[in-house]
Amino acid sequence: MPEVPAVSRTVALSVAAPAFNEAENIAAAVGEWRKYLEGHPAIGEWEIVVCDDGSTDATREILEELSQECPGLVVVGFERNRGAGAAIAAAIAATRLDWVVLLDSDGQFPIANLDGFLDRIRGGEGPAFSGARIRKADGLPYRWGSALSGAVGNLLHRTRYRDFNSIFKVVYGPLFRALPLESGGMNCSTEITARVVEVGHDWIEIPIEHRERGGGSRGWRFLRGARDRALFVGYLGYRRWLLRLGVLRSPAPPAASGEPARPPLEVR
Repeated sequence: MPEVPAVSRTVALSVAAPAFNEAENIAAAVGEWRKYLEGHPAIGEWEIVVCDDGSTDATREILEELSQECPGLVVVGFERNRGAGAAIAAAIAATRLDWVVLLDSDGQFPIANLDGFLDRIRGGEGPAFSGARIRKADGLPYRWGSALSGAVGNLLHRTRYRDFNSIFKVVYGPLFRALPLESGGMNCSTEITARVVEVGHDWIEIPIEHRERGGGSRGWRFLRGARDRALFVGYLGYRRWLLRLGVLRSPAPPAASGEPARPPLEVR
């Protein structure tokens, strides 16, 4: 596994977030993140990386304006909408610090949730932490869908995670940036959970707060999202089956800098 930095006084942290038509929320979100990062004694060097996913409102313009007075804000993006998965992957790839926290730009995941993570990161407990929502502030159909797909995800990967689909994750940067991510839509958080398990790491779950959107509406329809989630979970199951049969090679965990590549792992 990649070598997690030894216990240190501060954590070098990158925030990575996708944004699509979040003009009503993005300034408040970036402001909240910046205030937290600047003021927390356990955080040293920091940056905020936001990928604009081809927004058709003023999201990109607002981000560019914010970056003028916030040197720690890095804005990347696409000319046309490519889906949340692509935006998340691009934001992660553009980070450069030791640890990466993955957030949404709609304000549903307070960055103050990191209070429960930082001491455990500094203590070297592991390379992958995930926020388990105590109470999901989504409508009933979304909660049911998430619970069902999470249960199937746990069954496929022989895990028992409380919140398989949570997007609030803190992962060691070299590991996160090396993960091969394929999902194009809203299933990237599910895929990240699965990929980290595939390369031989266990997630450490920590309870977090989840709140309602700050404004605007979801960028995807429920029925389409439910269909895509079902198809994607089915794909993960098919992939696990092929890995166990040996039709696909087991992924090798990313090596630490300067080390030879690690051998593939036995699929659990």
